Amino acid sequence: MQNAAHTGSPDRPDPIDTTMLLDDPYAGYERLREAGPVHRITGPDGQPAWLVTRYADVRSGLADPLLSLDKRNSSTGYRGFSLPPALDSNLLNMDPPDHTRVRRLVAKAFTPGRVDKLRAPVAKVAHDLLDAIEAKGRADLLADFAGPLPIIVICDLLGIPERDRLDFRAWSDALITPDPARPEAAKEAVGAMLRFYTGLIATKRAEPGDDLLSDLIAVRDEPDGDGGVAGDRLSEDELTSLAFLILLAGYENTVHLIGNSVLALLDHPELLAELRADPARLPAAVEELARFDGPAPLAIRRFPLEDIEIGGVRIPAGESVLLSLAAANRDPERFTDPTKLDPHRENFGHLALGHGIHYCLGAPLARMETQTALDAVIQRFPGLRLDVPREEMQWRRSIRARGLISLPVAW
Repeated sequence: MQNAAHTGSPDRPDPIDTTMLLDDPYAGYERLREAGPVHRITGPDGQPAWLVTRYADVRSGLADPLLSLDKRNSSTGYRGFSLPPALDSNLLNMDPPDHTRVRRLVAKAFTPGRVDKLRAPVAKVAHDLLDAIEAKGRADLLADFAGPLPIIVICDLLGIPERDRLDFRAWSDALITPDPARPEAAKEAVGAMLRFYTGLIATKRAEPGDDLLSDLIAVRDEPDGDGGVAGDRLSEDELTSLAFLILLAGYENTVHLIGNSVLALLDHPELLAELRADPARLPAAVEELARFDGPAPLAIRRFPLEDIEIGGVRIPAGESVLLSLAAANRDPERFTDPTKLDPHRENFGHLALGHGIHYCLGAPLARMETQTALDAVIQRFPGLRLDVPREEMQWRRSIRARGLISLPVAW
């Protein structure tokens, strides 16, 4: 493997095939990180990008105002998921000042204090889900527990009635891990999501409740001093996109963090026993589990506003930059013995949930849900074990998400 700075021409190195990041991502990222700090790659979608692999460069890039999230700054016409404006006008595509304005309106719902008040209700949901499977002695813990839990929590937060809780997992999979045999599935999912959120907002507008979405609608519709609508608060597209993002991101990251964490604990029975005996160690363990095998291998794609240099490599304005959280979190220059799962390590500071102004808005909620879910499973099922050989475990083939397809367990 060669450093991208020394392949091809100096300004246009030969791109690297990222298939290895699908088959064995951590080994692939290790090879890339050792070979050089920045590599020009071709992703599975055929789009070229610059991949940044070392902790210091990734952390710096996450906070660099010259790296824009706004796709309009792409010089290659990158369009992402090609979502309609009603779903695409969200925080993952915004720079300040719009990002600052929209984030401020929703951030109060995810403060550590408010999230801690949800701990008891989340614990009840977790135990209710486990009640439903306990007598069976075995289950797919992803489908029966880790998947439903964050959906229920986010739907409760947004005020989505149980009867309207559609198959969000299918929508998420269609976008994040598209099926090559069904290229139309992603388009169908986008259409279904747009219809759902448009209808939901209309219902909430007519019959508001005590929930986050009703609060956001009230902010959107609040009249200004002249009797008009204060359009500088939230546009209608921003409102719909925000509801979409809260549900999709709230599900996608948390379900994989829970699933990956359970598998990692089953691979480390001594740590599992330690957490069962002393649940107070769970918060530190979840931080280490997020570093060790987090749900997002890459940060959201960025576009330099001008020519920049990262790790000695020149990157032209407007070209795609991918900051590898997975590679950074196992960088031996930052973490001692990085391939070891060690919740007693002193040098935390992982990047699994981002850094800077785009740090994961729902991080306090994801942490709390994961802590609560692990505690419930560990205490309820002391004999928890994998129900298939370890080598048969299957992962989603995606560089965007790190998650299991299923998690068959028995107890």
